[in-house]
Amino acid sequence: MTDLSVMLFGRRLKNPITCASGTFGSGIEFSEFMDIERLGAITTKGVSMTPWEGNPTPRVTETPSGMMNAIGLQNPGVEVFVERDLAFLSKKDVPVIVNVCGHSVEEYVSAVERLSEEKGIFAFEINVSCPNVKEGGIAFGTDPKALAGVTGEVKRRSKKPVIMKLSPNVTSIGEMAKAAEDAGADAISLINTFTAMRIDVYKRSFVLANKTGGLSGPAIHPIAVRMVYEASKAVRIPVIGMGGVSNAEDAIELIMAGADMAAVGMMSFNDPLRIIRVIEGIEAFMEKTGVKSISEIKGCMH
Repeated sequence: MTDLSVMLFGRRLKNPITCASGTFGSGIEFSEFMDIERLGAITTKGVSMTPWEGNPTPRVTETPSGMMNAIGLQNPGVEVFVERDLAFLSKKDVPVIVNVCGHSVEEYVSAVERLSEEKGIFAFEINVSCPNVKEGGIAFGTDPKALAGVTGEVKRRSKKPVIMKLSPNVTSIGEMAKAAEDAGADAISLINTFTAMRIDVYKRSFVLANKTGGLSGPAIHPIAVRMVYEASKAVRIPVIGMGGVSNAEDAIELIMAGADMAAVGMMSFNDPLRIIRVIEGIEAFMEKTGVKSISEIKGCMH
């Protein structure tokens, strides 16, 4: 009998798989294709205190082994999220991790304080690493002092566990992970997308209207494994790993590198059922290799 369950913030989750923020909405659309209660947790798309329009189009393009996006964290704001998305999720037996974004420390804090009033939220994931937002997002995620500052302020105001989502666009991911931990983060998640660019050589124009976008997909997976390994060595708090997870083996790599959970992101656009296939694949791997519990392989490469 295999045991896929994992413990996070004192709660036992069905399995170690969640969705990467921005790739699964809030699960409403995906619920037409699958039982979303099978996930270990659902991580929502980014939510800000007020509505954000996002970046101009075109803002998505394919790459040879993934995709680039410059959505710009478009979302209808916290009130619509509460009335529509959270109302839907509160009826489901699955932990809800709400991704929160902001242009300033004050915006992060305001959104967290507002959402802390609501029931049905398991934890907050604070997005300080999106490379598509010019007004502060990239700065918080690449400067240890700025990261510590926003982490500390959010943690002081939050009534739920705080997960800091780290940017890979840094020199030392271990340093950033430690800065978040020292400032009070309950967990970290990584990696977000890499800042990238494409040029249409025939039109002599940028492929994305924003010029740059976030690169995701299978191409970044080996880098994600390395960064999760380094970050998990630097901290004692839980780690949620992500980046180019295409199959069960990719998720298992991140867990072996030190992640407590793994997230499926871009591949859900390729195959809406991919996240379920990953969960089933992990169970099949465990049965095939004689692994009884996820804890047996978590961080085994350390």
